[in-house]
Amino acid sequence: MFIKKYGDIIVGGVFAVLGIALIAAARMLPKSQVMEIGPDFMPTVAGTLILVLSVILLVQAVRGLRKNPDGAYERDESDYRRVILSLILILLYVFLLKPVGFILCTLVYLFCQIYVLAPDSSRTRKDIPVYLITDVIFTLIVYYLFRLGFKIVLPTGILPF
Repeated sequence: MFIKKYGDIIVGGVFAVLGIALIAAARMLPKSQVMEIGPDFMPTVAGTLILVLSVILLVQAVRGLRKNPDGAYERDESDYRRVILSLILILLYVFLLKPVGFILCTLVYLFCQIYVLAPDSSRTRKDIPVYLITDVIFTLIVYYLFRLGFKIVLPTGILPF
């Protein structure tokens, strides 16, 4: 009962500390002498995003606790199957990224992740082309953004480019 009542507050607090620590650690990285965007940029963005989202979670949890102080909760309708499938997909993506390559691995991962997270009503044959188009466009945008914009070479894997 304690976790159901205070779980979001605990998670929000832990992630707020994590976001602050990530921002602080990013500030300790050396500045780039070549570009305006240095190695501290992405960790700072990620830390800020984590911090903002954790504060939102904390605010929502405190408001919910004020509305329902006795702790009477509705039935838990969490979909643990989707969470576990998402974790498995993420682990497979991480382990296969280097040997298979960014483009192929991301195409397969992103389509599967979109399908897993889609509502049951949106898992029809007519929705699959939308998922595929979204998958291909997003993968190519990210690939070319890193390749041309940031000048970062992503793992090529089995593809020659």
